[in-house]
Amino acid sequence: MSTHLTVSPNEAADRLAIRELVEAYVHCADRRDAKAQMSLFTADTHFVVYMNAKDPTPSMELHSRDALGPVFADLNKYDATTHFVGQSTIFTLTDDRAMGEAYCLAHHVTVEGGKRRLMIASLRYLDAFVKTEGAWLFSERRLYVD
Repeated sequence: MSTHLTVSPNEAADRLAIRELVEAYVHCADRRDAKAQMSLFTADTHFVVYMNAKDPTPSMELHSRDALGPVFADLNKYDATTHFVGQSTIFTLTDDRAMGEAYCLAHHVTVEGGKRRLMIASLRYLDAFVKTEGAWLFSERRLYVD
């Protein structure tokens, strides 16, 4: 972790914008707004999923914003989801690039035969961000299911 004696207004604004990007991702997921969720990524984004965080081999690897649609639409199989973002750390930050990590508890509700079932997933995201035309976007998102 870094020590901040002073933070410039620009750095503070960038850190806030990146946190808001992370929060917009889960908001769109819970509202089933795949189109808006996809807009948070660069066109040539790299999205990697590790369903078992201990396995170094990805379960899924996508290489474009357009490829994200079916992945985000897959949340429609749940009756409800609620994603709680925990700590969000920025490891490196320049004027137009950043690297960070965010923790999330994802709650997935299903209803079968009149019975509700709750599955909670412990998630970590390792992220690369890029600032394009004044807006921060995900250029890479690695999702680890712990």
